[in-house]
Amino acid sequence: MIDTAKVTDRRQLRFNSIDEVLADVDRIVASGKAGTLRHTGNWTPGQAMGHVAAWINYGYDGFPMKPPPWPIRIILKVLVKGFLKNGLRPGVKIPGAKEGTYGTEQLSIDEGAAHLRTALMRLKNGEPAKFDSPGLGFMSEANRIKLTLRHAQLHLSFMHP
Repeated sequence: MIDTAKVTDRRQLRFNSIDEVLADVDRIVASGKAGTLRHTGNWTPGQAMGHVAAWINYGYDGFPMKPPPWPIRIILKVLVKGFLKNGLRPGVKIPGAKEGTYGTEQLSIDEGAAHLRTALMRLKNGEPAKFDSPGLGFMSEANRIKLTLRHAQLHLSFMHP
């Protein structure tokens, strides 16, 4: 198992729109089909894309975990501005989550890409979230999109098309 917090061979990504993520997904899939894709983390490309999709969908379909204790929620509320601006750190694990996080099912690259495209379109088309984040509480649509962009750039940075 690779300690992803220490991986230095990651792409430098900065997504500013959902369309940019969609274009990167297309590049990853094309590279996978051409046999030129490599990844430097623990997850397959399909698994990474499926994970980002799962977290988008949790806002619509419900989250698989309970809120953390209130002191953790306060800390997360303080940190969220930095997450939105600077991105998310690799290697962070959610306490109590079997795999360190949720949405880690094994998917083929095509399945993961399809899940991510569908989830991103829900967000892009303005479908309102039905569930607040257990750790961050209510988020504006703009901030939900920004957090998704930062989450996608974290996980897709391990993919090298």
